[in-house]
Amino acid sequence: MPAPTQFLSYIDSHADAFIQRLADAVAIPSISGDASHRKDVFAMADWLNSQLTQLGVTTQLVDLGRHTMDGEDLPLPPAILGRIGNDKEKKTVLIYGHFDVQPANKSDGWDTEPFKLMINKETGQLIGRGSSDDKGPILGWLNVLQYHHENKLPLPVNIVFCFEGMEESGSEGLDELVVRESKKGGFFDGVDCVCISDNYWLNTRTPALTYGLRGLSYYKVTVSGPGRDLHSGVFGRTVHEPMTDLINILSTLVSSQGDILIKGVDEMVPRADEEEKAIYAGLNYNISDIEEAAGASIALSDDKVSVLMGRMREPSLSIHGIEGAFSAAGAKTVIPAKVSGKFSIRLVPPQTPDAVDPLVIEHLNNAFAKLGSKNILSVENLHGGKPWMADHRHWNFEAAKKATKAVYGQDPDLTREGGSIPVTLTFAESLGVNVLLLPMGRGDDGAHSTNEKLDRSNFIEGSKLLGTYLYELAAISK
Repeated sequence: MPAPTQFLSYIDSHADAFIQRLADAVAIPSISGDASHRKDVFAMADWLNSQLTQLGVTTQLVDLGRHTMDGEDLPLPPAILGRIGNDKEKKTVLIYGHFDVQPANKSDGWDTEPFKLMINKETGQLIGRGSSDDKGPILGWLNVLQYHHENKLPLPVNIVFCFEGMEESGSEGLDELVVRESKKGGFFDGVDCVCISDNYWLNTRTPALTYGLRGLSYYKVTVSGPGRDLHSGVFGRTVHEPMTDLINILSTLVSSQGDILIKGVDEMVPRADEEEKAIYAGLNYNISDIEEAAGASIALSDDKVSVLMGRMREPSLSIHGIEGAFSAAGAKTVIPAKVSGKFSIRLVPPQTPDAVDPLVIEHLNNAFAKLGSKNILSVENLHGGKPWMADHRHWNFEAAKKATKAVYGQDPDLTREGGSIPVTLTFAESLGVNVLLLPMGRGDDGAHSTNEKLDRSNFIEGSKLLGTYLYELAAISK
C-alpha cells in the first residue's frame, strides 16, 4: 500500500519549513561527551519533547540517573518515550533515534560554524553538526507526523518512540530502560517491530537497508611516572618518559594495513566463504566511493570485496588520540608526567566486549612489561557494545524494500554497517522482534567528521521514505 499522493505532495510543499526546523535543532549544541554542554543536551530533550507533543504524541521524560564523566558527577539526559495510536487492529512499530551529537568546533577544520545550519543552494547540502547524525532522521519522523496531524488523518500503524541523548557516549542508562520497559506491561510491550534511522547509504547513489552492525570496545591506556611535567633538557635520557612508553605500546596494536596485532582478536572471526564474498561483490560500490568520502586516495586495497569486508564483517582497531601531550603551537620542550591514549575495536559476530577485553588487557600488560619501564600503566574500558545482525527476509524488511522502490524507483542495497549502535541488539534481544535500520543519509555525509552534511534531497525524499514505510508496514502480512 503506497503512501497517499497527498502525503508526498505535502512533504514537497513544506520542504523549506522542515529545513528551518532542522536549523533550529542543529543550533542546540547537544554534545553528550562534553560536561560543559550537558545543559544543552537537556535543552535538546525539552525542544524535541515539545515538538512531539505539539504533533499529538503522548510523551514522558524518563530520568536515567547520574554518571561520572571525566571525574565529574553529572545527571544523565532524560530519555523521551512517546506513543501515538493504540489501535489493536494495527501493527505497532518502535522508532528509535538520538538527539545528542559529536563534539564540533570551527577550529577543527569546519568551513562554517558547526552549530549554524548552512544551506548550500548550489549543492543542496545542509551542513551542520547533527544534520545527518541523527537530528535530520528524527525530524523526518516529525515531518510524517505533521502531515497526519494537520490533516487530522490517522497513522497507518501505532508508533512508539524512544529517543535518547547519550548515544554518542555509550547510551549510558538506556539498556536498563529498554530491558525494563520490554517486559509485560512495560511501555514497549506489544511492539511488533523496530525501525532505526541512524546510519547511511553505502555510497551516494543507491538507497540501502542495513541488517548488521559492528559492536565496540573503547579503551583508555594511561602511562604515568614523574610527579610533575619535566624539562627535557634537564631530565631527557635520565628518566623513563611516559610519552615514549605510550607510543611504544600503541604501536603494537595494529599494522599500517589494518591487521589487528592483539593475539586472538582477528582469529575469533570465521573467514568468509565464496558465497558470502559474492554478496559483497554484488553491491553497488567502488573503491572511489570510499576514497571520495575519505577525501584522499588512501584505500587499503584496490579489491572492492576485501575493502567492503573490512568495513562490514571484519573487526577493526583505530587509535583516536592522546591526552596530556603538548599539542599547542610552538616548540615547548616538556616531558609530560602523565599521558593517555584512546583506541577502540569495532567488533563483529561472534565477538563481544567480554570476550575481547581479556585479550586486550593481556596484550597491553605484556607490551608494557617488555619495555622494562618504571612508569605505571593503567587500562580502562570506557564503554562497549555487542555486534548485531537481523533477518533481512523478515516482513519488516520487506515493507522497507517496497517503500524504497516506491520512493527512489530502485531496490535498496542490503548492507552490514561498520558503525555501532549498541542499543540495536538490546531492542532485538529484549523485545524478541525484528529490528530494521532504514538510513536517510548518504555515504559521504561525514557524520562524525568536519562539515557534516545531509543533502536536501535525502532529507525530503527520506521523509517520504519513512512515511511510505509506515504504509507498507500496515499492508504487509506478518
